[in-house]
Formats: sequence, structure tokens, C-alpha cells
Amino acid sequence: MNETKEIKDFAAPLDVPGAKRRTYIGNYSKITRDCGRLMLFAGDQKVEHLNDDFSGPGVDPSDGDPEHLFQIASNAKIGVFAAQLGLIARYGSDYRNVPYLVKLNSKTNLVKTSQAEPNSPQWIDVDQVVEFANDSGLNILGVGYTIYLGSEHEGEQLRQAAQIVYQAHRQGLITVLWVYPRGKAVKDEKDPHLVAGAAGVAAALGSDFVKVNYPDKPGSDSKEIFKEAVRAAGRTGVVCAGGESTDAKSFLQRLHDQIHISGARGNATGRNIHQRSLAEAVRLCNAIYAITVEDAGVEEAWKIYQGN
Repeated sequence: MNETKEIKDFAAPLDVPGAKRRTYIGNYSKITRDCGRLMLFAGDQKVEHLNDDFSGPGVDPSDGDPEHLFQIASNAKIGVFAAQLGLIARYGSDYRNVPYLVKLNSKTNLVKTSQAEPNSPQWIDVDQVVEFANDSGLNILGVGYTIYLGSEHEGEQLRQAAQIVYQAHRQGLITVLWVYPRGKAVKDEKDPHLVAGAAGVAAALGSDFVKVNYPDKPGSDSKEIFKEAVRAAGRTGVVCAGGESTDAKSFLQRLHDQIHISGARGNATGRNIHQRSLAEAVRLCNAIYAITVEDAGVEEAWKIYQGN
């Protein structure tokens, strides 16, 4: 990574007060492993997808136990592990080496868009996260929040997100916004122009990173059309949702394209990691980390995944 760009990426935004700038820069450095890119292991699906992602054909039986997530995060190379505070409180004492990001809101997948507009109210606030971090002594680096653009509830979601980013930065914490166009007003959630708009919203909210869906448009190359979202986000780092489970080689190629062709600043991966056995999940994490943080090529990362 270019040294000048790296210094710019590590500069604290102006909503971080002077007394917390060292904390913010330290947390940013930790969460991106000093490279400015984020390798986020997502463990928030216990609510988002209920047990759909943790049991069934092709899913390793160990994934049925929530501790499997923490075992992976503890043994693999990652930037941060994202989960709800309740899970972290239950397992964190046994996994103190893990860098954590607390997801502040979540909803299940039971209520469909055809029934009601998507809405995911905030569960806890930033001050409670800070209090928990101080009491537990865990390494909590940031907070995350999901916005559903296009929902009739987007106004309140945007207000909550703005407050979260501001309050988190005042405490020196890093922010990741999950921004998904979704609702009856949204015709195509993966339209590249709309995905770019979502990335731009996160920039306007001042978030450090934004997680968006990888765009898809018939007749277009996703890695090329994704560049629009990266430009729209400006100094907010764009990371892609891991998406549905796929074979490891294809996943690593897509990740490499997103970062080294599109210009994304990392990835956020859940089921493609945790649905595997512990040993395989750790190897895949390390391969993803190699591409994201260490600038490894696909073949080098593939060898890591294979255990070579």
C-alpha cells in the first residue's frame, strides 16, 4: 500500500476529540492490522438468519454450537470478530485474545419485505458498550449497525446511525455500517448504482467502513462496476458481504478481484467461514487474511487454505 495513502487512512476524523485521537488511531491500526484494510469475521447471523446458516446439508455439525465462532476467531488470523454483545458477554472470558466489534442492532429473517418494511432498531448504545469494555477488560475495537435504505423506516435508521458514529468516534471506537437497500421501494438490491449510493450514504454519516453487497448486473463485470461504489465512499472503506456459501477457490478469487481490481478495503465474511470444521475454517480465515492484509495472490492464498 502506498505510504502516503496509508498515513491518510490512519488520520483521525475531526469528530474524534483530541483526548481520544491516540485511542482511535490505535484501534484503527489494530482492526486493520496496520494496513488500512479490514478483515471482518461476521458472527451476527445467529439472529439475522436464525439457525439457517448453522445447521443442514453442507454445514459442519460443530457450527451448531455458538462457541464454534469464538474458537475460529481465537485460532485464526482476523482483523475483528463482529457479534452481538450478549454472545460476547457469554464467551468472551474464555476468548480474551479475540479483537471484538459489537453489533448494535439485529433482526431475524422471519418477517419478509412483502409483509412489512425492514426495520432493525438499536439494542444497546455506545456508552453501554464502553462500560462493558471497561468492566470486562475485553479488546473491543468498534461497533456496527445495519441500515436498510429504501425502507419506510430509513429516516429513523439514519438518525440512529449518525448518532452511533458520532458517539463511537467520541470514544475512539471504529465504526462499520452495514448498508443494504431493501424494502418495497427497492427493485434490485444489487444494482451497482444503488450499491454505490449506499456506500455514499455511509460516507456522509462519517463511518470508517461500510459493508455492502457485491453488485450484479446482467452483461456487466462485477469487479468493474464495483468501482463506482468505492469512488462514492471516498475515505470510508468499502468491504463486501461474503454472500452465500461457495467453494473456497472461487471465493478467494472474488475477494482478490474486489480488493486489487475494484479497490475495496477489505471483506466481511460469515457463513463461508463458520460453516466449515474448525481446522478448515481457520485455514480459510488465514487465506482471506493473506489476500486482505498481506497482499497475497490467489494461488498463494489457496495454498494456505490447503494447508501447504
